[in-house]
Amino acid sequence: MILLLVSLSVTTLLAFTFIKSLFGQTTTKLNSPPSPWRLPLIGNLHQLSLHPHRSLHSLSVRYGPLMLLHFGRVPTLVVSSADMAHDVMKTHDLKFASRPKRKAVATFLNGKDVAFSPYGESWRQFKQKMVQSFEKVREEEINLMMEKIEKAISTSSPVSLSGLLSSLTSDLICRIALGRKFRGDSEEESDRYNVFEIVRKTMELSGAFPFGEYIPSLAWIDTIRGLDSKVEEVSNKINSFLERAMQKNVEDHTDKERSAFVDILVSIQRDMTMGFEIGNSELQNIILDVFLGGTATTFTLLEWTMTELMRRPEYMKKLKDDICSASPRKDTLYVSEEEVEKMSYLKAVIKEVLRLHPPVPIILRGLCEDVNLKGYDIAAGTQVIISAWAIQRDTATWGLDAEEFRPERHLDSPVEFEGQDFMYIPFGSGRRRCPGIRFGLAMAEVTLANLVKRFDWRAEVEPLGDGKPDQTEATGVDVCRKFPLVVFPSCAIFSK
Repeated sequence: MILLLVSLSVTTLLAFTFIKSLFGQTTTKLNSPPSPWRLPLIGNLHQLSLHPHRSLHSLSVRYGPLMLLHFGRVPTLVVSSADMAHDVMKTHDLKFASRPKRKAVATFLNGKDVAFSPYGESWRQFKQKMVQSFEKVREEEINLMMEKIEKAISTSSPVSLSGLLSSLTSDLICRIALGRKFRGDSEEESDRYNVFEIVRKTMELSGAFPFGEYIPSLAWIDTIRGLDSKVEEVSNKINSFLERAMQKNVEDHTDKERSAFVDILVSIQRDMTMGFEIGNSELQNIILDVFLGGTATTFTLLEWTMTELMRRPEYMKKLKDDICSASPRKDTLYVSEEEVEKMSYLKAVIKEVLRLHPPVPIILRGLCEDVNLKGYDIAAGTQVIISAWAIQRDTATWGLDAEEFRPERHLDSPVEFEGQDFMYIPFGSGRRRCPGIRFGLAMAEVTLANLVKRFDWRAEVEPLGDGKPDQTEATGVDVCRKFPLVVFPSCAIFSK
């Protein structure tokens, strides 16, 4: 593990720091939360694996739902229960409303955090209209994906469902955000501007733990391991892609009605009717936010849902029955968004997938002033990690079967996506809640309804496996599958 190797490579420095800490400690009256023993200089960084959400959960089982870690010089509060999350995201929401300044994110967003900026009621109404106005675009892109699947069935070929879903989400977001799918003018340009690959790399690097941010004296390690160069490379790709895509948008819409997201933002920028200002840099960042949120998290939700359903065929059958009951028409196989609204089991399935596989398993906050939580003193400047992954698998809240995929638990439950119930926060809560919840859910629901209604599914599995798709996780801010989901679809036989 690289962190362990690094700690060994700086033995002399650690020893010096340890001796210094022994003679330089001062008495404090602060009542701090429980903390695991830490190494000098690097603190608790050595206790993080490639999957921090799992490492933090293991530590919280031993040290409690409110735990103080030290990542280098940065004190980090880890929140792992619904009760503690309530205090952080509601009772003291204003104090915890800031976000830690991550170098990679600042580079990608040109130093400006736009993704969760509150723009008031006008902005919320605008987002709701955006959800409703692109129903036709969603239908067209989903039908194109269906045609690809049917073609594969006709040749008895396996299908990378992960590949199809990544193309669907990136093409759809391109059309919504820019008014067109983005394809380069050459093969080289198409490879350079692979939208999903850019998004995936951005999310992966945003979730990295750079040494320089936590231990400035070890910043050189980020250079040696290539992290700084990767961040710079992806940042250049982002800027180049957005500039090229927006240039094409202008060229393609010279004499046409403008209805894409970027066009609406430009009109807002010009007439100022929405009550807030959008500069050119903010406009570009908002477009990037749409790509990151609309592509990566929606893809992750779709991929994990199909994985879980293929692991549990009995739930796949229940879902298919629910879909066919709400969409029984024989004149068309396409499931409309109006029909989707009637599908209670579909919504329960999605809720359960988001419980077990929240797109962003750890939520970062920053503390701007001192606060007392449950008798513990937390100092301003502390980084805060809210472990949605641990909270949503807490047996004290969800029962002894909390680790199991069971959609029925949501059928009669009042718990919703908005984060008002702190036992369930797949999109966060409070003023920093994800602003694109309904947008992503509308896309995921109609896609899943059509995939499950029209086809039967069998996953490609390893010869020595259990006959089910694996659940190995990738790394990054969003946790998708590590390996592509390869499947063998077949046309469903309808009894109605």
